[in-house]
Amino acid sequence: MTATPQVAYKVLTAPQMAQFETDGVFTGAPVDLADGYIHLSTAAQVTETVNKHFSGQDDLHVVAVDLTVLGEAVKWEPSRGGQLFPHIYGALPLNAVLTYGLLVRNADSTVKLPVTG
Repeated sequence: MTATPQVAYKVLTAPQMAQFETDGVFTGAPVDLADGYIHLSTAAQVTETVNKHFSGQDDLHVVAVDLTVLGEAVKWEPSRGGQLFPHIYGALPLNAVLTYGLLVRNADSTVKLPVTG
C-alpha cells in the first residue's frame, strides 16, 4: 500500500486568496461549500484539476497545504476516475499552508507547484 502524501494543493482565485490572507482562514469556494468539504489535489492531480475546473481563468493561485497539521479533518475519498483525493472537513487555517504563489505553467503545460522548504 502506498502512503498518502503529506502535502496537497488548493487552487484559489485572486479574490479568494486575498480573503484567505486577510482572514487567516479559508472556509471554502462555492463548490466546497456546496459539497460540505474543501477540495484539494495531490501534486499528480493538480494539473488535471486546473484544466477541468479552472479552464480559461487567469490570476489563479496554488496553495501548498501541510495535511499533517489538519489531522483527522482530512479524509481521502474517491472522485475522478476512482482516484483518491484529499478533502478537508472544516476550515483551512493559514498556519497549515507551507507556501503559495501564482499559478504558473511549465513548458509542458503542467502546473508548476510552489516551492516548499
